[in-house]
Amino acid sequence: MDSLLLIILLSAIVFFWWDSVGAKEKARATGRQHCEQAEVQFLDDTVELVKLRIRRNYRGQLCFYRTYRFEFSSTGAARFQGQIYMLGKMSDKVQMQAYPPA
Repeated sequence: MDSLLLIILLSAIVFFWWDSVGAKEKARATGRQHCEQAEVQFLDDTVELVKLRIRRNYRGQLCFYRTYRFEFSSTGAARFQGQIYMLGKMSDKVQMQAYPPA
């Protein structure tokens, strides 16, 4: 009985880790694409997880709702922040801090 519980717990941890890696890769691609469309630089080619919650998706299923932070620059001198909201592995919305045009 104890070994079954341990296997279930380890499986849940591996699933969460695998899901998190996929969501982070999708968030990074979304941030890069959004910055290209806005004609700004996506800095450091990375995103940072800042919040994790559970929320229902559009079909009513429970999934993770993650908020990622990224940095971008319009001139190359100043850094600005943006946020990517991921519902599961789908981007829900992207917000960018106001920045001066290049």
